[in-house]
Amino acid sequence: MKHKINIKIYHGYGNSDSYFVFGHVMSGNPIPKRKYNKCLLYNILHLARLFMVKPIANQPVQLIWKDQKIDSVTESDGFFKFEWHSPIQELSGWQPLKINVLNEENQILANEIGKLYIPNATQFGFISDIDDTVLVSHSAQTGKKLRIMFTKNPRSRKTFADVVKFYNLLAVSHTTPDLLNPFFYVSSSEWNLYNDLNDFFKHNGLPKGIFLLSEMKRWFQVFKSGKTKHYGKLSRVFRVLDAFPNQKFVLLGDNSQADPAIYSEIVNKYPNRIIAIYIRNVLQKKEKIAIEILRNLDIPTCLFAHTEIAIKHAKEIGLID
Repeated sequence: MKHKINIKIYHGYGNSDSYFVFGHVMSGNPIPKRKYNKCLLYNILHLARLFMVKPIANQPVQLIWKDQKIDSVTESDGFFKFEWHSPIQELSGWQPLKINVLNEENQILANEIGKLYIPNATQFGFISDIDDTVLVSHSAQTGKKLRIMFTKNPRSRKTFADVVKFYNLLAVSHTTPDLLNPFFYVSSSEWNLYNDLNDFFKHNGLPKGIFLLSEMKRWFQVFKSGKTKHYGKLSRVFRVLDAFPNQKFVLLGDNSQADPAIYSEIVNKYPNRIIAIYIRNVLQKKEKIAIEILRNLDIPTCLFAHTEIAIKHAKEIGLID
């Protein structure tokens, strides 16, 4: 294979013996580390490059985990996924792993080191949407959303007021600062935006977590960014709940798309696993629909326009100490 191979490994996760990790194999050089400035042209070109990807389909890949070697192949969009069990129970925290890209003779063409996170066995876990839940995105207004995407960078994008305070309070809910509750960020945003989202969360001091994003898009699909099928997001949340059967979860989202309906389905399938739902009311025209859906759930719910209302509610139900 003559073209250069670029491997992108996303942070994986696991419990005491089951592990998951994802990534992409593409041709071409990796995208260089982003520079942060207010240059409109630079920001436009950077985002455009994130969608100018060339996935490699049906490419053999190999996971190296401790003494285990596990083989797989990439999907049509270059995506790979490993799910495996380990005979040795790992301690909580971040664990290293390696992904090899192989040719037909099992020779290594390229490799990359990744990380897998094993959360502490805390009482609660949190599953949160990103766009219009944490990050001001205007998802329901395509023109405005794309203008912000193309003209802003991860350090100039805005969070909602008090959302950083809220999430950090949840991170230490009924635990201690050295044993933080795990966060899973399940979003309609594409894997193309993974690095930018990581930078945004780190820059704003939001709890570090695992990102579970949507299928990578090509340059000609950029105007469909953030639009994914209902089932895709639902299945990713199911995967997290199945991986951590001993933890209770709180779901956080907004009413710009289908979060209320998706979360309702999750509660119905896992009636004893979800202890509360928080929905940011960003679209007044969808407020009545969200109220009706949440009203029919037999758990604490909160539809809020301002994060301080959610914080107050979480204190009232004893979620925040």
